[in-house]
Amino acid sequence: MKKTIYFTITGTGYYEGDEFFKKGMKVMLEKDTENKYDKEAILVKMSGIGKVGYVANSVGKTIGESYSAGRIYDKIGKTAKGRVLYKMPRGILCELIMK
Repeated sequence: MKKTIYFTITGTGYYEGDEFFKKGMKVMLEKDTENKYDKEAILVKMSGIGKVGYVANSVGKTIGESYSAGRIYDKIGKTAKGRVLYKMPRGILCELIMK
């Protein structure tokens, strides 16, 4: 049985905000290989919107049992998908959709 991998979307305030996030929505993860500040940065995008945030990459930003971007980075290819579980004050809790 595969273990569920959770992640937190953060930084939504720099893009379109978080008001539109609803349980069950799908998000696309994409490695941000050109990020000069974080070599394990993972962008979060949505169809029709584009960039909506990043996968949190520090313990202080992750929610509950979320994996940081650094822990997910080598578990995914160039892209991956996720599903929104909860919108919370500190970020959006999601689960990684494993193929």
